[in-house]
Formats: sequence, C-alpha cells, structure tokens
Amino acid sequence: MTMTVTDLTIARGGMPILAALSFQLTPGRALILRGPNGAGKTTLLRTVAGLQSPLQGDIIGAEDQIAYAAHADGLKAMLSVAENLRFWADVFGQHDDVEAALSMFNLRDLRDRLAGTLSAGQKRRLGLARLLVTGRKVWVLDEPTVSLDAASVVIFADAVRTHLAQGGMALIATHIDLGLQDADVLDVTPFAAVAGTGSGASDEAFL
Repeated sequence: MTMTVTDLTIARGGMPILAALSFQLTPGRALILRGPNGAGKTTLLRTVAGLQSPLQGDIIGAEDQIAYAAHADGLKAMLSVAENLRFWADVFGQHDDVEAALSMFNLRDLRDRLAGTLSAGQKRRLGLARLLVTGRKVWVLDEPTVSLDAASVVIFADAVRTHLAQGGMALIATHIDLGLQDADVLDVTPFAAVAGTGSGASDEAFL
C-alpha cells in the first residue's frame, strides 16, 4: 500500500494556503513536515486525514488505513489507562491485548489510574499509545511530542521506528528532531499559495 498525494491545493477559512503539493508515502517510511507556524501543516494533515476536503488534487491509497492524532489527547477522564486503550481498540474494531501499548509507552505501572488524574506528559503518552491499538498502517501526527519530556520523546520515536519496521507509514508535523535518520523531510513553505494567518489548530484529537 502506498499513499499518493497529487497536485493538492488546500484552504483554511476559505483561503488557499498551500498549492500544487505532491508527495508519496510508502511502507516503512516516515515523512516529516517542516515549515513555520501558520504555514499550513495542520491543515494539510487534517486534509490527508479526511477531516476536510481539498480544493484541488487527489489523496489516493490509504483511505481506510489512517490514524490521526492532533493536539488534544482525547482521553476519557473517568476511565483507567487500560480502559482508555481498550475503548479505542474497540472503536477501531481491534481486539488485541493492550499490553503491548502499555509496555511501549511505559504505562504499565499506571494501567489502573484514572486518565483524569495523570500529569500532562502521562496523558500525552497515553494519547499516543492509542495509535498502537488502531490497527491502522498510516499514522498522521500533528506535533505529537507536545508535553513530552526528553525521555518520553525517545519512547515515542522508538514506537514510530517499530511501526515503520512493521511496514507502517508516518506523516508527522514536528519542530523537533526525532532521530528518525532515514525519514524524508518536506518543507511546505515553497508551496504557499497566499500568506496565511493563525495556526489552523483543531480540537479533533483522533481518527
């Protein structure tokens, strides 16, 4: 499975912000999006994830295989850590044990804690651990390391490497170096259609 984006034009608030953008994502590969705040990275990720339609162009090849994680953690505060993961596994029709996700994101000792009692960094790790229970091949991630300390960034990067080694793909907007040495990089700045304003951030946490 390959995801191909061709001649994409996207808009924020009805105003085109990126135009004539094309790229391809293949199994085992990650693509890192770069560009200043407001350049259109979030809007691009939302469009790829199917949350909004492009003005022009095509996104082909991964329609039912995308898991999208944005700025919000999207947790149920009154469910435990393990129950949150089981909830999301059920949403995506997956019935595998959640133990692998708990282990990968160093959450085993917190498995019975209510999500609402976690620290910001712990909530973020749990939010990202949900990716492992979706069964989706394409991870579309918007600034996934927000609220993570240095050790947790390493944990997240290891999870991405494992996903790629298993034939998965990742499209990630981030300002930090995740140490993914083989990742491709796409700077969206040359594809600017007009000067955009605002961040385009959204409350949608996960799809």
